[in-house]
Amino acid sequence: MKVTFYWVLALVITLGAVIYQRKTGPTYHKKMEVSVNNKSYNLRLVRSIEIGGDSYVQLGIADSTILAKLYYKRLNTSDPYKEVDFKYMVKPVHSFVMNKIFKITEERGWFANVPEQAAAGKIQYYFTLNGKAYLEKEPVVIRFKGAVPTGVLAPHIFFMFFAMLLGNLAGIMALFKYKKYKFYTNATVIALFIGGMILGPWVQWYAFGEAWAGVPFAWDLTDNKTLVAFIFWLIAFFAIRKKERPVYVVVASIVMLIIYSIPHSMYGSQLDPETGKIIQGWIHLFW
Repeated sequence: MKVTFYWVLALVITLGAVIYQRKTGPTYHKKMEVSVNNKSYNLRLVRSIEIGGDSYVQLGIADSTILAKLYYKRLNTSDPYKEVDFKYMVKPVHSFVMNKIFKITEERGWFANVPEQAAAGKIQYYFTLNGKAYLEKEPVVIRFKGAVPTGVLAPHIFFMFFAMLLGNLAGIMALFKYKKYKFYTNATVIALFIGGMILGPWVQWYAFGEAWAGVPFAWDLTDNKTLVAFIFWLIAFFAIRKKERPVYVVVASIVMLIIYSIPHSMYGSQLDPETGKIIQGWIHLFW
């Protein structure tokens, strides 16, 4: 019964982290509600675009009588905003599995094309509906990225969250001094190494052309938080090899939980529009 309780608790914590990651982070769609012509609509505004795919902003408003305009410019530049008219249309949507089309659906709404940027390039935008501006003071930011093969991305995601599940389990067992915490500590280190230190740089390479943008080369927060988590688990791994030191495992699991609480891709790789070099978003906090 104790082991079942440990597993259930670890699973609940991990699922909570997964849901939190899906609801936060600067690359997931921004959700907002607008009211136009006496009707409300829930919008999902794009914040990540894959290079080589459809490069547009969509407003899911099923009303062809409105006047919608998009205003955009490159992020962190003195460029003036460019104006583009939204067009109401029916667009085919292709769903892919292992790079093969398995489903084609239709989406009705307003679409406005935006210029494709290089990997890690960003643009900011806001829009107007019948002359009323939305998000002008807090524009939405789109980051462009290269296509990551499903065969690389899927196992990366799996091993990262599997590592968290194992880490939560190891921490809970260590907290209650259950003897198998050492086994799950070892498993956590292996899963985190595969997901974060091998597959992570591989994903980064496909998406932004750089395998590692963390310390000591740069300050990408996603890479650095993975590195911090891995270091803490390595410390725990060596600390418990010959002695019973469950506190190290508890600390490592807490650190991992804190790290996973940081929204994914926050202050991630960003293209400097002036130099054309990839930098990190959090540097701009000090400019």
